[in-house]
Amino acid sequence: MEQLVIRKAAPGDAGLVWFFIDALAEYEKLRHEMLATEDDIDRALFGARPYAEAVIADRGGIPVGFALYFYIFSTFKGRPGLYLEDLFVLPEHRGKGIGRALLAHLAGIAVENDCSRFEWTVLDWNEPSIRFYENLGAKRHGEWLIYRLTGDDLARLATGSRTGETDNGR
Repeated sequence: MEQLVIRKAAPGDAGLVWFFIDALAEYEKLRHEMLATEDDIDRALFGARPYAEAVIADRGGIPVGFALYFYIFSTFKGRPGLYLEDLFVLPEHRGKGIGRALLAHLAGIAVENDCSRFEWTVLDWNEPSIRFYENLGAKRHGEWLIYRLTGDDLARLATGSRTGETDNGR
């Protein structure tokens, strides 16, 4: 069996990370939402102010998967948390422990950094991933709903021009 190595993504890996993100977008049927360029990924991971980090899984010297993550903060715990944005293993390499190894690697990073939690989201139709995560012991955090502002709504809120609504003194 070829050795699996998980390494931190380094400058020069932006194209590879972009490739995995693009493959994930295809798998999740969200390619139409894929706007990021290789330059965007390079700036986000390796620019003057990195916003995220990534690790690459290499099997026998061949990149076969990745995980992209960033730190969040829990005010209730007073400690950071680690948020997994993306995890992807090439289809022909699934079922060989690579996804589990990537998650275990990130769990180790979370423990090393005194994180109070390690969390992520999964699409509700993605039963193979849901089973995989639950088999690892991950629990669905059902009482929280995700909200998102994008595009024009985000811009309107940023400029304070949302019409017909007030903040009710808050």
